[in-house]
Amino acid sequence: MKKVNITEIKEEPWQSPGGNYAAHFKGISIALGRDPESLDLAKRHSFDLEWTRVPPGKHNFPYHAHSAAWELYLVVSGKGSVRDKDGKTDVVAGDAFIFGPDKPHQITNSGEEDLIYYVIADNPIGESAYYPDSGKWKVNKTSASDRVVIKSHETDYFDGEE
Repeated sequence: MKKVNITEIKEEPWQSPGGNYAAHFKGISIALGRDPESLDLAKRHSFDLEWTRVPPGKHNFPYHAHSAAWELYLVVSGKGSVRDKDGKTDVVAGDAFIFGPDKPHQITNSGEEDLIYYVIADNPIGESAYYPDSGKWKVNKTSASDRVVIKSHETDYFDGEE
C-alpha cells in the first residue's frame, strides 16, 4: 500500500499573468506515485486526486470544457460560486458536484477566506479543452503543462481572458 499525508505534500502555487486566476495545488496522486508524463496507464493511475486552494476573489481557471475528462469536486471549506451553462451556483463545505465532457465550468472563490476543495479527474490521454469566452482550444502535447493553445492560429493561454 502506498500512503501519504496531505500535510507532507508541497503546495504548488499557480497564477495568471494578470492575476484574475490563482490557485494552489497539492498533487496527491503524484505523491502516491502517479507519473503524469507517462503514456502507460499503469503508471498514470485510473484517476487523479488533487487538493486545491483558491484565494478570495479569484477564479481557479478560465471558463472551460474538457473534451473527454470527467471531474468530481468536493468542497472542504470556504464559499464559492460555480459557473456552468445554466448560470452560477453557490457551493459551501460538504457540497459535491461533477462535470463530464463538453460541460463548461469555472470555480470562483466568492467568500472572504480560502476556498478549499478536492477534485478527482480521470485525465484521459489526448485530452483537449475549449474556452467558450475566448473561442480558444487547448491541446495537450505530452502533459497539461506542455500544451498548444489555438485561436484560429496559435496564441497565448490567457489571450482574451484578462
